[in-house]
Amino acid sequence: MSDRRKIDRSDVDLVAYIFGDGGSQRCRVFNISEDGAGIELPAKMHMRATFKMMLERDRIIRDCRLVWSSDTRIGVVFKAD
Repeated sequence: MSDRRKIDRSDVDLVAYIFGDGGSQRCRVFNISEDGAGIELPAKMHMRATFKMMLERDRIIRDCRLVWSSDTRIGVVFKAD
């Protein structure tokens, strides 16, 4: 999958929160770049096509678009403002 990315992602282990529709879910970001991220969810769940994510360390809210999902992992691209 990395061959389709414009920018390589760095491996990380960061606490994040995804939210939308009035609820939030704690998750773990396992790789990230300025364009997107790989996210591990605590359990397999249905994800909306678009949602928001906030990294605990920087508290910046990013608009995300779901690109792929597999079991408890998803890949997102960050939407430009």
